[in-house]
Amino acid sequence: MALPAKNTETKNTSTLQLEEFVLYTDGASRGNPGQAAAGVSLVDSRGQEIVGEGLYLGQTTNNVAEYKALLFGLEKARSLGVVNLAIKLDSELIVRQLQGRYKVKNEKLIPLFVQTEKILADLKSYRISHVPRSENKRADQLANEALDNQQTNC
Repeated sequence: MALPAKNTETKNTSTLQLEEFVLYTDGASRGNPGQAAAGVSLVDSRGQEIVGEGLYLGQTTNNVAEYKALLFGLEKARSLGVVNLAIKLDSELIVRQLQGRYKVKNEKLIPLFVQTEKILADLKSYRISHVPRSENKRADQLANEALDNQQTNC
């Protein structure tokens, strides 16, 4: 008599589950509103970039582009199984809204804020902080390249 097969799947306790990754995001628009794009750089604990990607967004405002960049980065991290994130943005408005220090008043930002909060709630841990533009160069570069190329990664 054959025994039922053992379930050899275990909870993934790989590096992705244990280490903290750093997510840099940036939204850029040429004009406000104007042509816009998102840039995302996801870096592991050794400083190695594991995702570096831009996404052309079309016509939108700078603040919408910032939120969409963050959502794009969070989705990339989630698709890889990353659950511990240090999130760094150069948008003081978005950071302070997510920290609860500023209210979200703009009607176009409210659904993006709500969607962001839902994804953040699924993480094991996260920290979000404002960084100077000089510390967010890679994400900015990726956003500008996407604008220049007008590529979509849908």
